[in-house]
Amino acid sequence: MGEEELGTVQKHEKSLNASDDVAVGSDTEIVNASGHRDQLDRQYGILSICGMALTVDNAWVAIGTSLNVAIYNGGPPGVLYEFLVACLYYCFIAASLAELVSSVPSSGGVYHWASLSPGPKYGRALGFFTGWLNFFGWLFDLASIVYIMSELCVQMYGLYHPDYTIQPWHIFVALLLITWICIAITIFFNKYLPYLQQFGLFVVLVGGLATIIVVAAMPKKHASNSFVWSDWNNETGWGSGFAFLAGVLNGAFTIGTPDAVTHMAEEVPHPRKDLPKAIAAQIILGSICAFVFAITLFYGITDLDAVLNSAGAFPLAEVYAQATGSTGATFGLLFIVFLSLAPCLIGTFLTVGRTWWALARDNAVPFSGFFSSVNEDLSCPIPATIFTGLMTTAFGAITLGSHAAFSDLVGSFVILTTTSYALAIGGHLFSGRKNLPQGPFWMGKAGFAINGIAVISIIFFNIIFCFPYALPAETATMNYNSVILVGVTFLAAVWWFVHGAKNYPGPKLGGFVETEEGRRLAEK
Repeated sequence: MGEEELGTVQKHEKSLNASDDVAVGSDTEIVNASGHRDQLDRQYGILSICGMALTVDNAWVAIGTSLNVAIYNGGPPGVLYEFLVACLYYCFIAASLAELVSSVPSSGGVYHWASLSPGPKYGRALGFFTGWLNFFGWLFDLASIVYIMSELCVQMYGLYHPDYTIQPWHIFVALLLITWICIAITIFFNKYLPYLQQFGLFVVLVGGLATIIVVAAMPKKHASNSFVWSDWNNETGWGSGFAFLAGVLNGAFTIGTPDAVTHMAEEVPHPRKDLPKAIAAQIILGSICAFVFAITLFYGITDLDAVLNSAGAFPLAEVYAQATGSTGATFGLLFIVFLSLAPCLIGTFLTVGRTWWALARDNAVPFSGFFSSVNEDLSCPIPATIFTGLMTTAFGAITLGSHAAFSDLVGSFVILTTTSYALAIGGHLFSGRKNLPQGPFWMGKAGFAINGIAVISIIFFNIIFCFPYALPAETATMNYNSVILVGVTFLAAVWWFVHGAKNYPGPKLGGFVETEEGRRLAEK
């Protein structure tokens, strides 16, 4: 046996020892649940993968940074109650996704499940479109997080430079530096990233608790109970009922990342058992932390108009300044946000890069051969990861011309990802939940009701989320979610007819191509 063959066998043995979720395919090649050979190190234990789930979501930071948008749909009571509704409806989504990842853990996530669950007749096309919607949703989310981090860094500088005037290009320069530093870390320091996510878990939980204590304890005067809990202030022009439902979008943006860790399925030793736990941790702990943090913030606000009209790049800084009355304390609280956003950014780059890579290895995207390559020494799909950096840079450049256009793009994260969830969950539900193997987390007969509620909720809220944000509808308040959804679907449709219909075989299950058409294309 030559050295190359011996190395291959040793790598296969390592994969078998590291995971109970691999199987033997033809010619004794070791494949994982997605039907592909393991190429990435399975280095994320339960603590680090739960850390990633919470840091990518980063719910308490997300609700704080979106405060100046969410507040118009009812004021502080609207933000709190709308967030609770979002948490409730995402519980059904999260349970459904946890069941699917427990069945077939794959870096493709919803793309893979939407391909397999409907069966051979519809799965190939349904999965193709699901994958594109999911990828672009996550890509837009990544762009928004990088931009938030850029705003934060510029604002932290501005705290100690009162004469400094923030310009859009300042934030873009920060975005460039942050993006490519994160790309370099993701590629060259991959083996240390599980420890970064464990650190992120500590910062999100302990840093969040410290922030809550400081913001609750330092104000000399707190806001009234009625301001926080009952003073409804609807400035959207819609009726109160519709304004409330539309405001659930802000809560969804806060908690809406339940599939993030599923894209790391091939880097977890026991994904069938551990990933459902990570999803549960994200939804439960993220919801609690964000809700308590939001309550604390509102009690610390003494001048809401000053927050909404803040001249800085980061309105949360104004809330902290009002609550603490100290520049130093404000900087310290913003630094906690910075520390929590750093692992969040890296985790999101991992999620988006792995999603594009998973699509590429099934020949679902342009230049699949190039983007599907992996540097196994670094345990990283380098071309796919760099592609996410390039796309993030391109979207960030939009802010130099129109911040409104950028906001419209990144705001479509919720509607794109939830549509992809609905396609995957719906395919599983309408096939009688019989086309996927049962994993350790299986909901049995209750799954029909939970899957159904998840799909119906997504359809209902996504329709609501496509209405204008405010009346009368003007260019500044127009909602382009539906346009972006149609645009991404059209882009995927063009690539389907140009390439996919003839050349895309669909993903595999356990090493075997699932559909007759897939078998034919795979043999080619």
